[in-house]
Amino acid sequence: MKLLAALFLSLGLSGCASTGVEQYRSEQPELDLKTYLNGTLDAWGVFQGRSGEVKKRFHVVIDARWSGDTGVLDENFTWSDGTVSRRVWTLKRQPDGSYRGTADDVVGEAIGELAGNALRWRYVLALPVDGKVIHVDFDDWMFLIDDTVMLNRSYMTKWGFNLGEVTLSFVKRQARQ
Repeated sequence: MKLLAALFLSLGLSGCASTGVEQYRSEQPELDLKTYLNGTLDAWGVFQGRSGEVKKRFHVVIDARWSGDTGVLDENFTWSDGTVSRRVWTLKRQPDGSYRGTADDVVGEAIGELAGNALRWRYVLALPVDGKVIHVDFDDWMFLIDDTVMLNRSYMTKWGFNLGEVTLSFVKRQARQ
């Protein structure tokens, strides 16, 4: 019985292990945040609960600008229930090529690792739920598809338990000729 319990525990823990961003190092096109996250972008997404049911849809317009190694992403959300919200990120490229980010509703700093066409962005979000604020762990995976499209899948957890997922499709607006 102990052996069976140990086997299930080991399988369960290995299922929690996450893949590193390094496996995407050779994937193209290469994601350069200062290039892609510069200008105006539109993103459309859904939030799905634990069961996979879509709870909310949203559109976000992002105004992104850089000065040296510091970027500001001004995100304006319109939710399917008619509410609006805003998040302003400040991103800073680190000497080792990683990124750190802050926003008013992010607890501490977000940490971003970049390799090939992929960005893994991890942070704790202070999320308002039913009149309370809970701290939720986000594990964002972004993949550059081409010079205008990037896909994002975020896994939300609390104490290691799945709370839901956010899926987004970013489209970079082309400069007018």
